Amino acid sequence: MKNLATCFVVLVITMVAAHKVDANTLESFIDKPQKVGEARLSVLFWDIYDAELLAPQGKFNKQGPFALSLKYLRDFEGDDIASRSVDEMRKLGMTDEIKLAKWYQKMQQLFPDVKEGQTITGVVDAQQVSHFFIDEQSLGQVNDKEFSQWFFNIWLSEKTSEPKMRAKLLGLS
Repeated sequence: MKNLATCFVVLVITMVAAHKVDANTLESFIDKPQKVGEARLSVLFWDIYDAELLAPQGKFNKQGPFALSLKYLRDFEGDDIASRSVDEMRKLGMTDEIKLAKWYQKMQQLFPDVKEGQTITGVVDAQQVSHFFIDEQSLGQVNDKEFSQWFFNIWLSEKTSEPKMRAKLLGLS
């Protein structure tokens, strides 16, 4: 719980009332996006972020397309988000340190410092390319199917450090 929190303290994704990813942008990746589930990550007494998973007609498929949004409830540095993401991928079983280093560098470039109330959204398209947005602004993309799998598994894998959050996101509870 602590790891994912600090981790995601760590990134990527959801919608701030008037500053969420624009519906037309989202629909360019996902046909008829609808909410699958939502959850709040809290650690001890601190609320970290609210997460929301969207998929075509509300039906999640790990092969994509889907979007995961994190609305941050605290300030975090982008470098901390990238670092915790790599730590979580290791905990899930990623052992290729060369790839992790490459992904860490890419995430450092992509993820800005976030302020309370900002939302980072990660969209996995049908080709499993990851696209990232902060509020309505594009941050860039990662053209690596393996990255998309490992990164989003932080929340969506059966091995996640936050199984209750996963269950809520996937609409299982």
